[in-house]
Amino acid sequence: MKSLNNKIALVTSATRGIGLACALKLAQNGAKVYMGARRLDAAQEICDNHADEGLIMAPVFFDAFNKDSYKTMVDEVIEKEGKIDILVNNYGTGNPEKDLDLINTDEDAFFRLLDLNLGSVFRITKLVVPHMIKNNRGGSIVNISSISGTVPDISRIGYGVSKASVNNITQQIAMQYAKYNIRCNAVLPGMTATDSVKESLNDEFKKSFLSHIPLNRMGTPEDIANAVYFFASDKSAYITGSVLEVSGGYHLGTPQYSDFVGKSRQS
Repeated sequence: MKSLNNKIALVTSATRGIGLACALKLAQNGAKVYMGARRLDAAQEICDNHADEGLIMAPVFFDAFNKDSYKTMVDEVIEKEGKIDILVNNYGTGNPEKDLDLINTDEDAFFRLLDLNLGSVFRITKLVVPHMIKNNRGGSIVNISSISGTVPDISRIGYGVSKASVNNITQQIAMQYAKYNIRCNAVLPGMTATDSVKESLNDEFKKSFLSHIPLNRMGTPEDIANAVYFFASDKSAYITGSVLEVSGGYHLGTPQYSDFVGKSRQS
């Protein structure tokens, strides 16, 4: 018997990258997974392609820019299944063109990032938790945050602040609903080799970034999905409010670490 048999999971922005890896990992371990997606045709194609593997997956409409879809998404899953056992708040976005340092960041862009990255977690979780309480069997909420939420940067202030806020709301939810056996944890990816990341970063930047990662590689979507599965399952039944970095040890060492690594790898 698979560990997530009879569990209903909802994963937002689930058609590619980390979201897709999470949806597949949960389904491979027995959950019926609803894939929150704006392009229902793309989500349905994924579901059809994996049906022969015995994975039970279904699309449900979700558009982060359309707040009405948050409620219709949750309502549709509840109408069909009567419960949601696992919620993975995977959606997140950035705006590197306008999200810079404090002085040069566009103010509207800053608060837009807060509304999308933090607001989506707040609004969707607020809709799901009452159903978890009513179900009287608890539940697991996993928020996809970012290492940027714990490590200050010279740019992307809005993204970093929004992800730091996701870390805090994770612990707020964990504290407030533990009495109902509802757990809430966050996974903080470091640089992850999604298609969009691989296409957008030049070799020089990747080399520089890797010099700060003790494990000397980018993460994979599957690395993140493994952590999400851990929090979604009973393997973490006594863990809530955890903010787990899945970053290969990024920023773990002294500031001089990258200098030492650079010299040792050249020798």
